[in-house]
Amino acid sequence: MKVQLKNDDRITVLMLSWRDIRNPYMGGAEVYTHEILKRLNDKKYRIVHLSPVFEGSPKSEIIDGILYLRCGSTRTIIGHAISFYNMNKKKIDIVIDQCNAFRFFSSFWVSKKKRIFLEFQLYRELWKVMAKFPISTIGKIMETPMLKLNCHDYAITESDSVRQEMLQVGFEARKLSVIPIGLGFEPWDEEKFLPKEEHTFIYVGRCVKSKGINDLLKAFGKVKKQYTDAKLWIVGNCRNEMLENLLPIIREYNLTYGKDRTNDIVFWGFVSEEKKLELQSRATVQVFPSMREGWGIIITEAAAVGTPSIVYNVTGCCDAVDYGNAGYLCKTNAVEELQEKMESALADKITYTRMQRNAHEFSKKFNWDVSAKMFDEKLMQVQALKKVGEYEPSNEGE
Repeated sequence: MKVQLKNDDRITVLMLSWRDIRNPYMGGAEVYTHEILKRLNDKKYRIVHLSPVFEGSPKSEIIDGILYLRCGSTRTIIGHAISFYNMNKKKIDIVIDQCNAFRFFSSFWVSKKKRIFLEFQLYRELWKVMAKFPISTIGKIMETPMLKLNCHDYAITESDSVRQEMLQVGFEARKLSVIPIGLGFEPWDEEKFLPKEEHTFIYVGRCVKSKGINDLLKAFGKVKKQYTDAKLWIVGNCRNEMLENLLPIIREYNLTYGKDRTNDIVFWGFVSEEKKLELQSRATVQVFPSMREGWGIIITEAAAVGTPSIVYNVTGCCDAVDYGNAGYLCKTNAVEELQEKMESALADKITYTRMQRNAHEFSKKFNWDVSAKMFDEKLMQVQALKKVGEYEPSNEGE
């Protein structure tokens, strides 16, 4: 990529990612990255974000003070990133390799003293549901060896459960920091919670198997046998091919579905942020049986508007419900227990009220400004250690 950065007295940070905040398929990782970077002091830092192009995207734009550069595709972006770095390496102080299955293999072409590895989640068993053979097998086999390429770098993740997995791989405890997610709004006061629509469950996110949507529909079908007026709201993109995958389950339990609110399952599709929070607040409980997360920001968002969540006991999600103190945490990660937790949320008002209150209080701990300050401290740690010789001499380019 032939873009020459101008000389600048500020610390120049290059963020490498396979998606950015404007990408139509952006998710929690992109929100995390953007919310953190836009809060870094622009008199102290120059932030450059490099990622692939997507349909209709400009090659460059400034969003919230961040220079977004786009080039190539997911297949060619690493080559473009290497070219851009080599052209500007004397002006780039820190390179952050954001890993969310996709990585830039920065350990091969960026000086060790400049590298920070940002890992959102390990994929492990997700490979078998995310990709087809042989990619699924190759991905699962190669994940740990590829992580080891960066295990001696300074690194960041967003939850303690992911940190523990990274430590098991070989990352160094003193170099690995947990910098949590934040919220884009202040948790609502209790008097602002919206009236609950009785026996209503909500799911927010992409309709993909790895997020547990199949298990949710099966559990909901079983719940409907006892609570015939129960509703399930699905908020987010559900592609036609995924809907085809869900139809056998829907038909098995004789469920109606569509956009009309009279259906058993209501597909809301994409909604505004304001509408999402409204629906989350009106639902009785949010159900998010994902197989694995870095955190699960929608769990914290729902808690902030008065709705606890039911989750599987997996990385990220277990942190987001404070290990069962601020939400319902399944132990067996099976449809039967998911059904049991859903029915409990409807029937056991005492436990539900406690979970609602605890979840709301827990959500108050998360703030993007605080997280950005922690991120800033991490950047300055790496910047300072470059000067005092923390890193051994290297033949790699500066």
